[in-house]
Order: sequence, then C-alpha cells, then structure tokens
Amino acid sequence: MSTLAESTEVASGYRAARTLPLRVELVRQFKRRRTLVMGGILAALPFVLAVAFAIGGGPGGRSGRVTLMDTATASGANFAAVNLFVSAGFLLVIPVALFCGDTVASEASWSSLRYLLAAPVPRARLLWSKLVVGLGLSLAAMLLLPLVALAVGTAAYGWGPLEIPTGGALDAGTAAQRLLVVVAYIFVSQLVTAALAFWLSTRTDAPLGAVGGAVGLTIVGNVLDAVTALGHWRDFLPAHWQYAWADAVQPHPEWSGMIQGTAVSVSYALVLFALAFRGFARKDVVS
Repeated sequence: MSTLAESTEVASGYRAARTLPLRVELVRQFKRRRTLVMGGILAALPFVLAVAFAIGGGPGGRSGRVTLMDTATASGANFAAVNLFVSAGFLLVIPVALFCGDTVASEASWSSLRYLLAAPVPRARLLWSKLVVGLGLSLAAMLLLPLVALAVGTAAYGWGPLEIPTGGALDAGTAAQRLLVVVAYIFVSQLVTAALAFWLSTRTDAPLGAVGGAVGLTIVGNVLDAVTALGHWRDFLPAHWQYAWADAVQPHPEWSGMIQGTAVSVSYALVLFALAFRGFARKDVVS
C-alpha cells in the first residue's frame, strides 16, 4: 500500500539520508511518557535499596559466606556494583525491550507509519533511525542506574575502594573503569533482547506484543539456562553468559567468559536485525 517511498520520481533537492534525522527521532522518543517513567524507575532503585539497607541494618554474611550483596554498604563503588547485579537479570531487560520493541509497532498502532513512509522516508532509513535511537536510550538507561547508584552510595557510605567478596579490593579509580566495562558488557549481552524486540516490532501492530514477547522469550532463556541437564548446550544461550561481567571486578580480571558471551549475543542480534530489515522491506504497510 505504501509505495510512495519507493517511487522512482524524486523531487528536486530530495536526499534520503536527510529524512527523519536522528535528533528528531530522539526528541520524539525522549518526550514520550514511557521514557520518562522508565527513567524515573531506574533512578529510584538506588534510593529504595539505600532505604532498605538503612532499615534492615545493612547486609551481612550468611553462614560465613560473603557475597557481592554483603559488601553493598562498603563504599559507593560496591553499592553501584550491587545495583547492577540485582538489575541485570530482569529490570534492565525491560527498558531495552521497551525502547526497541515499541518504536515501530507504536507508529503502526497510531496509523502514522504509512504517513512517515509517504514523507517520503525510505524504509531502511526509518528502521535505522528508530534502531539507533532505541539502542541509544537503552544504553542511557544502563548508564543512569550505576551513575545514580554511585552518587547515592558515595553520599551514604563514602567514596572508597571496591571491596571484592573473594578478598582484596580495587582502588576507586580502577573500580570506576571496571564498572564502565561492566555496563558495556551488559549492554552487549542485552543486544539479543533488543534485536528480538525490534524484529517483533516490525512484525506486529501491537507494541505490547513486541515488548512482552521479547521479555517473555528472555525469561524463557533464563529458565532454560537453569536446566543443568542441557549441559554444554547452555553455552549457546545468551542468558548463560549474562553474569560473566563479574570476572571484570576481580584483582586479575578474566575476559574469556565475556568474550564468549559477546560472540553469542552479537551473533543472535545480527541475525534478528537482518530479519527485521529484510521483512520490513517487503512488508505491505497499511497502518
């Protein structure tokens, strides 16, 4: 139906690369209520945890075994690391699925997608702009959480080294660098969820279906990873490597797990992104 974008007649001065600029799409998405709500939730989590530790008297070792959670109140860096630990498995999945899964499907549900294509915005350009903005907002969400947690933790527990549960510590400067590595790895590991949500967004006119489908399949992956009977087959699941970043916050970091996790995540993501672009290029857009 929407064939105007593919018309061979091009107006004078028309440049496909100039249609739907990234800054325009970024402003559109940033002003949406769901973006502001999700940002508020992520920014509020460190305050909730700080209040919980204040009421409960702080975490402590159980049965003589010290975990990362037990060191949460040791310093601002530890508090930031704990916030990432409790959020990486599920909470950070939601903004990624939301920002990448809602973007195209919402335009279809508002019946504005065909008008964007008739602007004319080439289909590949439209998808590229929405994907870059979706991934950018996802990364911003992942940066917002540890930054707020670091500020809250420093105010509550002081600026100091990152104490490691297994023994030893990282000075504050090194800890900040390692936390950046952790955020980068979490972002890469969530590319599968982003790609799955984005692909579903190009296949349906229901934003909730795309977002919910991506979150649901991510949960299924976590459940399958818990099935030890699968043995080495779990190595092919992105969820199997989602906490490999813990090796980066050691006195002598180990990178092999993160390298394998990155390879698995990027491989799945590239296939799903390719399917999204290929399918949308042939889709009959009627909404």
